[in-house]
Amino acid sequence: MMSEVSTKARNMAPIQTLLKRLLRVPVLYKVLIANSLIIFVGATVGTWLATQLHTSYGPTILVIFVAAGWSVSVLLNFVLLQIAFRPLIHLNRVMGRVQSGERTLRAPITGSDPLADQLASTFNTMLKAIDDADRQRATQIINAMEEERKRIARELHDETSQVLTSLLISLAVLEESITTDEARERIAETRMLAHRTLRAIRNLSIDLRPSALDDLGLLPALRWYIKEYQKKFPITVDFQAVGFKQRLTANMETVLYRIVQESLTNVARHANAKHVSIELKEEENTIYACISDDGRGFSPEQLQKVPGPGQERGWGLVGMHERANLLGGTLTIDSKPGAGTTIHVRIPLETEGTQDAVLTSR
Repeated sequence: MMSEVSTKARNMAPIQTLLKRLLRVPVLYKVLIANSLIIFVGATVGTWLATQLHTSYGPTILVIFVAAGWSVSVLLNFVLLQIAFRPLIHLNRVMGRVQSGERTLRAPITGSDPLADQLASTFNTMLKAIDDADRQRATQIINAMEEERKRIARELHDETSQVLTSLLISLAVLEESITTDEARERIAETRMLAHRTLRAIRNLSIDLRPSALDDLGLLPALRWYIKEYQKKFPITVDFQAVGFKQRLTANMETVLYRIVQESLTNVARHANAKHVSIELKEEENTIYACISDDGRGFSPEQLQKVPGPGQERGWGLVGMHERANLLGGTLTIDSKPGAGTTIHVRIPLETEGTQDAVLTSR
């Protein structure tokens, strides 16, 4: 029994190979071959029928033959075109889904038709070029933002802070030279106001671009930022860093710092949380980050929809996703109302083009 099945399989193999080869014939030639066969059969049988017209049943057979030939021709062309254009129909569906927003989708290369495969390959190449252009444009925008942040932070620290420091010194000298208590009290109030302004400007400068991030690296900068964060907000932050043996690239340090910074800012503004846990881990050529809070949570799907009048869209979350994607990483948000929020970040340490990708700020 098994030998008979094997023999049948061997006999069917050439037929299957022939069918596969026929399916790989371009659409133009499929239609041409099928219609040529129809014309050949029609001409041959029609010629024979023409010799039979003198008989009593000849005209009837001719009418039947014409009707049957026309029906077979239409049916055969319909079936053949359905099979031949199936890759194009599928490609059209993929294009529609990509147009609706599924930018990661790609057209499959089926091998059934070389012209359709070439069209699908061209479409995929075009999508890759668009993605690369979008990535490069986003890289330039974020890089320009970081450079502008650094410039403004430097000007605030070097110029504005020095002017306010000089003002404080002048007010202190003036206060010592004034004898009336009322004037001394007014000057002391002015000096206190200038001191608060100086502290606010320094905090703003550090928020824009902390010098510790460039000079000392990611972990010291985050520890300092968390320390200052807990002074401003009644939120407890637990920070852990595991497995870091050396400094990361400037690009990755900036991306991770901004993601943590934006996450903590969102917690302070919206979460109404009491505790935040931050964990950074270097493992198997990958950096993992997890930021979780015990706040009121939200619906990520609802926030990412197109907003209506008076609604926010969550541009901070969009920026976090873009920063992670630019380094070939992923960012996922687990949250629901009343259950807190957890942000998972995964960024590979070495990816193609990472060194030239974004935020060359060092």
